[in-house]
Amino acid sequence: MQRSEKLLYLLTILLITALFITGMALEGPLEVVKQVVSLQKESARLINDFTLYGIGTAMFNAASVGSLGLVLVYFATVSLSGPTLSAILTMMGFAFFGNTLLNCIPLILGVWFASKLARKTFGSYSLIALFGTALGPLVTYVMFALDLPHHLSIPLGLLSGMLAGFILPAVAGSMLQLHQGYNLYNIGFSCGFIGLFAANLLLALNRMQAITVTWNTAFSLPLVLIVPLFSLLLMATALIVDKPKRSFEGFLAIQKLTGRLPYDFFDTGYFGGTLLNIGLLGLLYWAYVLAVGGPINGPVIGGLFTIMAFGGFGKTLRNTVPVVAGVILSTLVFAKSPTAPSPLLAALFSTTLAPIAGQFGVIAGLLAGFIHLVMVEVTASWHAGLDLYNNGFAGGLTASLFIAILQWYKTNRPKEDFTT
Repeated sequence: MQRSEKLLYLLTILLITALFITGMALEGPLEVVKQVVSLQKESARLINDFTLYGIGTAMFNAASVGSLGLVLVYFATVSLSGPTLSAILTMMGFAFFGNTLLNCIPLILGVWFASKLARKTFGSYSLIALFGTALGPLVTYVMFALDLPHHLSIPLGLLSGMLAGFILPAVAGSMLQLHQGYNLYNIGFSCGFIGLFAANLLLALNRMQAITVTWNTAFSLPLVLIVPLFSLLLMATALIVDKPKRSFEGFLAIQKLTGRLPYDFFDTGYFGGTLLNIGLLGLLYWAYVLAVGGPINGPVIGGLFTIMAFGGFGKTLRNTVPVVAGVILSTLVFAKSPTAPSPLLAALFSTTLAPIAGQFGVIAGLLAGFIHLVMVEVTASWHAGLDLYNNGFAGGLTASLFIAILQWYKTNRPKEDFTT
């Protein structure tokens, strides 16, 4: 294991440990464990803010899910780098409003079965397994929201999750071809596609309930401090491990990358520069939420964690700002509140479209962000909130449209610009 990978393990373990300890300190060890066990029974469809069940409960749940992801990466014998780090941090972020151990494991098992059938190593499918936990609500919704006896609903929920995980690798490959790597949340796009069929099947059986939104607006200092403290830790590590001059050189070099999938920023050789990029992304968009007066709650933490997660795997300050500016412009044009759940989360998660700005420039990124808000406000109803990465689903649709148009328009571009 290389020194850089050991440092990433250390930083991830520090974050997970801090969440475990803070969660227990806020609510007490016995109470927080009791609450997290109870949390496993939530259907967890969008949007279900777990911080309403207790700040410590949400933190402990996030640490548990993060531990699952880290252990899986370690035993799958894949390196902890940009892609795998992004998956673990994204899972942790969504464990503040959807992911639990119970609803993650069946999906991971399903992907494992698919790897065996395809005669592939599980390591080669590990990213699909980790990100595939976006369909976690399908598992717990079937288990606990269908008004069936538990001896029937629980096995049915497990089977549903494993089946979804089993077909996910096949679907993910096809979805990637549609947007050609310009939607960073490709598995979210794929999960939305699967969720669309699952939701309509449940609707046909008269078993699909309407979407409800739970959204915490109360102030919590521990929640407010998570992102800036972790960001500062990453930035301090960057400046210590690499000399400040090299870290800033690496940071500037990374800003020139398009961010198109798949590209591991740690492969550039700028370890400190990549950590600096992740930390600054976290601070910038944390400051944005505070500047518009938005709450720092479970879903918002999920959005901030996901931005940071892809700071080593596609997102930079340079390619995210135009897209977020497009969402803000759309919010103003359609007279929406920037602190309402949909516009606020869209501003954060719209950064899935960062490669469009990175490849085609500011105007393209601005337009993509503008359209993204329009799309994301309706797509959740299509899959009935079963896909936690709803912005990945909407982003995939937006990216597919933009790339189709741009590919047609820029036919004089070198062929490699548009191949996967």
